[in-house]
Amino acid sequence: MQQKPFSIVMVGAGRLATNLALALHESGHQVAAVYSRTIESAQRLACQVGAMATSDIAALPRQADAFIVAVKDDALANVVSQLEKGREDCCFFHTAGSMPMAIFGSHRLHGVFYPMQTFSMDKRVDFKKVHIFIEGNSPETLQLAQQLAQTVSPHVHEMTSEQRRQLHLAAVFGCNFANHCFALSARILERQGLPFDVMLPLVDETTAKVHTMHPRDAQTGPAVRSDENVMGAQRQMLADEPLLQQIYTLMSESIQQTKK
Repeated sequence: MQQKPFSIVMVGAGRLATNLALALHESGHQVAAVYSRTIESAQRLACQVGAMATSDIAALPRQADAFIVAVKDDALANVVSQLEKGREDCCFFHTAGSMPMAIFGSHRLHGVFYPMQTFSMDKRVDFKKVHIFIEGNSPETLQLAQQLAQTVSPHVHEMTSEQRRQLHLAAVFGCNFANHCFALSARILERQGLPFDVMLPLVDETTAKVHTMHPRDAQTGPAVRSDENVMGAQRQMLADEPLLQQIYTLMSESIQQTKK
């Protein structure tokens, strides 16, 4: 149960930062300030949560209960080094699945607040269904992460940086690669003048099954049946696209190895 609202500084205004800031704001927390490299992005989010907007890290408040850094992985170290100046005793969290907590170096209070979900600007996410993975460099930091996370989601888990790296890798396969397969499917359909809509019942049933079955047991198709006639014909259909043909071959081989 939330004991008090927290004051939050959101460092970043992208897809994750926007969804998280809105969820925190709607849970009663004060989003005091929003930073983005472009003032337009900062202002867009700040207007939604009643915060000040800036494109200058130095202009951010010097005090807040938590500074949540939600920027690209390759920008994280540089942003943290700028943010630290004058905020040596503030608590910093990053939101990256693949980055270790150690990215904060010797900063006194730091941790991780990783909501594992795919985010978009034009589609709100229900945080009550999002699993949040937290880490802290001290009991104090971990408690703050726990209290903050529990105000937006009932699914909060403590996890080490190494475990989170493996989790993020699994998410790349389960989300990013799966979505790319949808895109490849759409491309094949488009050649025949067919909309991707015709695939949606199949996609929906596939994802629904893994709510009650292990994905390995839910697998269907020519590869799991070892139907070489169908696979050979389909590989030939992809002869004009060697990369797609290679993906088909490797995926089929992986399916066959997994079922053993």
